[in-house]
Amino acid sequence: FVSAKINKKFDLIIGNPPYIRWKNLEDDLKQELSTNTIWNKYFNSLCDYLYIFILKSIELLNEKGQLIFICPEYWMNTTHSISLRNFMVSNGYFEEIYHFNETPIFDKVTVSIVIFKFVKSKQSKGKIKVAKYYANQKLTVETLTKLKFQEDFKDAEYLQVSQFKKNERWLLQSDEVREELKILENNCVKKTQNSLLNLFNEEKLEFNTIGDVCDIGNGLVNGLDKAFQVNGFLLNEHEKKATLNVVKAKDLKPFFAESVTKYIFIKDGLNETEVIEIYPNFYQHFQKYKEDLDKRYQYNRKINYWEWVFLRNFTLFSKRDKRIFVPCKERISNKNYFRFALVDKATFPTQDVTAIFKKANTKESLEYILAYLNNPIIFDWLKCNGIVKGNIVEFSEKPIASIPFRIIDWNNSNELFLHNTITETVKQYLKTKMQSDIDTINYSFNKLFEIT
Repeated sequence: FVSAKINKKFDLIIGNPPYIRWKNLEDDLKQELSTNTIWNKYFNSLCDYLYIFILKSIELLNEKGQLIFICPEYWMNTTHSISLRNFMVSNGYFEEIYHFNETPIFDKVTVSIVIFKFVKSKQSKGKIKVAKYYANQKLTVETLTKLKFQEDFKDAEYLQVSQFKKNERWLLQSDEVREELKILENNCVKKTQNSLLNLFNEEKLEFNTIGDVCDIGNGLVNGLDKAFQVNGFLLNEHEKKATLNVVKAKDLKPFFAESVTKYIFIKDGLNETEVIEIYPNFYQHFQKYKEDLDKRYQYNRKINYWEWVFLRNFTLFSKRDKRIFVPCKERISNKNYFRFALVDKATFPTQDVTAIFKKANTKESLEYILAYLNNPIIFDWLKCNGIVKGNIVEFSEKPIASIPFRIIDWNNSNELFLHNTITETVKQYLKTKMQSDIDTINYSFNKLFEIT
């Protein structure tokens, strides 16, 4: 298809094109692309094999001809597909898009899938009819029929989306959400861009980010969680000192943590005889888990069964500062919020939690940062721009660091007032848990976003 000389035009093209990254292409396919006029005009080695199938198919359509493809959805908002998206905007419009998030369409394929109907036209028309289906179960004819006629049922969502524009990410969100995200990003654009070109290219604009104002670290790894939890057995004085306060993901709520769990933490360097002598109760406790503890991944070193396997970011977590915790993975199929929680100093995260610390030179308060991360607009931004697999949003260091951040202009009295209002209201909410405080916080952020 890529090199075929096709002189005929078509009214309808239906397909399931191949989607292969350049690095995974066979050498003969790379050679074919390197001499292809379309590929050399629009694409490069950072582009997916899928792109040329979409673009060439559009070129083969008659005016008003339709292209109906089933393919992954990632190309709709990645930087390297901008030339394809701009070509499509210039040469037609979408009538319908069906988005299947966790639904297994093909065996052994775990990417999110879309089915789209694109009409080749010199003029754009109306809004795009979008249907989203979130269920992790095989499709049936009945389900597809309901989606086609936009019938209400569990795990289905329907939107009317304005036609896409050049030089923008294609978000399958309502116009209201898309406008909201523009407001957020406009508030977070760096006043000084590294390149003048960035000022004229929406895809390249640089934002102030959470990574600029915070240090972020994924939690400690013990390899067998239940073996390290202190569950009510008697401890001697040495054992009481050899524990960590840990907050688990299940105990996190928006703004606060509900409980703390004690974990055994014996420092490296002891032999078994010393452990028996100094920590006899811990030693007895570990015996029932010893076989499983010895099977843990060893990280290319010998790890004693009473030791944690990977103390990543331990120095960061040992800082004598309060910190923000968030589950490293959050399912959002039945909620519209994340659980960023303020926790006390000397509280540690394990592998199911990521921790966020305010940098020493950051003037904004930790309470302000906490409220910002829990704001509904950040939920929408991450739902559209974060690492989302199925209905699960990932909160490792990189995606958290990339969140746009609304810094405060300390020379602006209105911004200073709103920052302080948010900070004090968060402190009050942590004591009272009153919904009226959350309303005040969100209202203050709305006023702050209006200033820009």
